[in-house]
Amino acid sequence: MMIDPETIDSLLGTRIRVEREQRGWSLSELSQRSGVSRAQINKVERGESSPTASLLGRLSGAFGLTVSALLARAEAARPGRLVRAGEHPRWQDPATGYVRNQIAPGPGSDFPLDLVRVDMPVGASVSYPASAFAFIRQVVIVLDGELTFTEGDVAHDLYAGDSIELGAPTDCTFRNKGGKACSYLVAVVRP
Repeated sequence: MMIDPETIDSLLGTRIRVEREQRGWSLSELSQRSGVSRAQINKVERGESSPTASLLGRLSGAFGLTVSALLARAEAARPGRLVRAGEHPRWQDPATGYVRNQIAPGPGSDFPLDLVRVDMPVGASVSYPASAFAFIRQVVIVLDGELTFTEGDVAHDLYAGDSIELGAPTDCTFRNKGGKACSYLVAVVRP
């Protein structure tokens, strides 16, 4: 179920403001912790700007959350254990066109494992700062196509069926340099 872009922008903006206020942080403090400009955070919080995957990675890292957890908190309209096919929350990155599909658990769950499917268009690239990985463990499994995954200065070319366990937290980039769309599964374990 793809959430209407305007609706998800509003939900994300509200959730980011709530996370910031729960910590007692000003816009300036969140800006300093995340490396995102105060003006950009303000636009996102007001729902006037669609956050990119990279921006969400930087904000979620500052909060000590995964991108999945931040999106799930924004989408938490139907908590429960059962999520039917076609009801998985989906989000599309406005900058790259990649689609993130939260397979499990359902919105509002506190289960410590996230399974996320990402469908990345040809030529798309998404970077995340080390802070987005500082408190989680991840495994990436390529389902279809080619994925170049870069950890710091090390690039790994992955093909359908390949998997990689992420190492120590470092800046990472997911890039589809292949000639067709790439699909991959990310398994995230939270403490």
